[in-house]
Amino acid sequence: MVLPLPKLRVAARELSSVARHAFMPAERRRHEALPSNLQPDDDVVVCLHGLLGDPKAWRPLRRRLDRHERLHTVTMRHAVGSPVRVLARQLGELLAELPSALRIHLLGHSLGGVVARYFVQKHDDPRVVQTISLASPFAGAGAGMIGAKLGIELAAELSPGSPLLRELVMGSKRRLGLPHLSIVAEQDGVLSAPLSHALPGGEVVRVQAVGHNALLFDEGVAVQIERRVLEHILRRSR
Repeated sequence: MVLPLPKLRVAARELSSVARHAFMPAERRRHEALPSNLQPDDDVVVCLHGLLGDPKAWRPLRRRLDRHERLHTVTMRHAVGSPVRVLARQLGELLAELPSALRIHLLGHSLGGVVARYFVQKHDDPRVVQTISLASPFAGAGAGMIGAKLGIELAAELSPGSPLLRELVMGSKRRLGLPHLSIVAEQDGVLSAPLSHALPGGEVVRVQAVGHNALLFDEGVAVQIERRVLEHILRRSR
C-alpha cells in the first residue's frame, strides 16, 4: 500500500524526530542540576518525558524557555516501566528540592503528562500553577490491555478504563481548580483517535501534520508552550 503524500510527510517527520532524539548525547544524571540562580519569585517548568523517552528530548524547548529572565527549566529521568504512582512520588522528591516560594509548571510528554496530572490530584503542592501535556493517553493505551493481563503494573494503569485513569478523568471533570492544556497531534500514530485522549475539562490545542514524537521538536508546539507559560506569568504580574 502506498501512503498518501500528507501521511508520508507525517511519517517522515516522525522518523526524523525519533532519529534526532536517538543521536543526541545522553543525560547521565537522574535529573538536571537545579539552577543555581533561583530567586523567590521565579518560575520553573519541570519536564517529564514519555515511556521510552529521555530528558535530552526537551533540549530544544528548554533553550527557548531558559532565555527568559527568571524562568527556568528542570527535567526528571525515570526508568522504563515504572508505574505512574512511583513516578509521581519521584516527582514529589524532585519538587521538594525546589524553594518553597517558586511557581511550578508541570509539562509532560505522553506518559509524563499522565504523571503530572496524577501528581497534582494526589499531592497538595500550592506551588504548581498549571499542567501541560503533549500527546498523553488520558483515555488509555490499547497496548496497555495486553500488558495488564500479564500483570505489568504500568500497563494496567494505562489500560483504557483503568481505576487510575477514571480517577484522573473524574477529577478533571469536577474542575479541581488547576488549569490543564492538552496538546494533541491529530496524526498521532501511537494513540488512536488522538483527540479523545485530551484531558476532559481542560483546554485543547490540536496540531496538524505532526506525529506523537515530532511534537517535541515542532516549532509551533514550542511557541504554544512558551506562550502559555508567559501568559500565566504576565497575568500574575498585573
